[in-house]
Amino acid sequence: MKNITVAGTGYVGLVTGVCLAEVGHTVTCVDNIQQKIDILNEGISPIFEPELDNLIMSNMKSNRLHFTTDFESTYAQSDVIFIGVGTPENEDGSANLNFVYTVARQIAESVQRDCLVVLKSTVPIGTNDEIEKFIKAHLKHDVNVEVASNPEFLAQGTAVRDTLKASRIVIGTESEEAKQKLMNIYSPFNIPILTMNRRSAEMVKYASNDFLALKISFVNDIANLCEVVGANIEDVTHGMSYDQRIGDKFLNPGIGYGGSCFPKDTKALHWLSEEEGYVLRTIKSAIEVNEKQKFKLIKKARKDFSTFKDLKVAVLGLTFKPGTDDLREAPSIPNIRLLLNEGAKVSAFDPVGMNNFKKIFPNEVKYKDSIEETLDGADACFIFTEWQEIKDMDLELFTKKMKNPYIYDGRNCFKLIEVQEANLNYKSIGRPDINTSRIKIGI
Repeated sequence: MKNITVAGTGYVGLVTGVCLAEVGHTVTCVDNIQQKIDILNEGISPIFEPELDNLIMSNMKSNRLHFTTDFESTYAQSDVIFIGVGTPENEDGSANLNFVYTVARQIAESVQRDCLVVLKSTVPIGTNDEIEKFIKAHLKHDVNVEVASNPEFLAQGTAVRDTLKASRIVIGTESEEAKQKLMNIYSPFNIPILTMNRRSAEMVKYASNDFLALKISFVNDIANLCEVVGANIEDVTHGMSYDQRIGDKFLNPGIGYGGSCFPKDTKALHWLSEEEGYVLRTIKSAIEVNEKQKFKLIKKARKDFSTFKDLKVAVLGLTFKPGTDDLREAPSIPNIRLLLNEGAKVSAFDPVGMNNFKKIFPNEVKYKDSIEETLDGADACFIFTEWQEIKDMDLELFTKKMKNPYIYDGRNCFKLIEVQEANLNYKSIGRPDINTSRIKIGI
């Protein structure tokens, strides 16, 4: 199909457009921010995502991938338009659909031929129905427009692989013509295609993300109990993983989930269910567990330090997970804010996330170029992201560089036996504490 357009050049839109081009389609990506389009036309991705820069450049050279801000003429000639814009969280937890409706109005006022609008953005159940009504109510030309649901299941840091080698492609349509059109588009991917109605497709996305969030919250809850009763969460999850009904994925304890999907999608589905008069108690509990889990390390540190005032704190890892520069709902943000508010002096290191973090804390945090520099003279170290360079670091750096080697590891980066040999005061999640000194420190 020649005239495929993707609205939005964020994680969803850009990765979708690039991967559609990679399998042979001709794709035009539209965005209203000229600076982003200028960067993309130079073959540079505005977001950090492995493999993306190379694919952008190669498909531009092959003349299959284009970027523009001219939505009017692009939509006018489009046969299929994918909407991949953001649906951020409102204050009440509901999904903000302003960007989706903005694009829908632009499409309605611009299309000049029959076309299929495909909603990839994560939206509440029933949104595809409403968007189709909205577009048809605002059409400027005598054309037929149908809307289909096609949720994405990509993860930041592995988005390209998750798209090109997905476990499944979900298509929600209300007509055979729309279904066949999307199946033809996706046939080069050679991935199982599941077809259903639009509302079922919308629900698949929420149910999948919320189940994974629930699994993370469950293991964190169990990890907290392990600390109380003297069990080791790593032994527990290892034993659980042999049950094929449970598996070994998303069983790593930590300081909670973050990112652009799990926090937003759990709250959105919880909000939607309450609006419909039904309470999703499991999802509500997952949200509550995750919010409390974010401050697990602070709670541990308060047992060792009588005050955070003038405490020299080293922070390793800022992004919500490794492999991305995304800080949305990253546990590092509220933790560092709390430390700063209580008078701590914070130095931080992250392989790719520091430039984005500077937008939040431009002057309050000292940013370092290495783990060694960050640890120099520190009284305590908090680990918020399990970057490989952190997991592979020499543990002797803690004792060599820090004033007091008190380590609070929110991602269980190190083996306990190695920590014990390094003579550290070390606390992690769901595992026994390693204490070489039990003196409570006051600064």
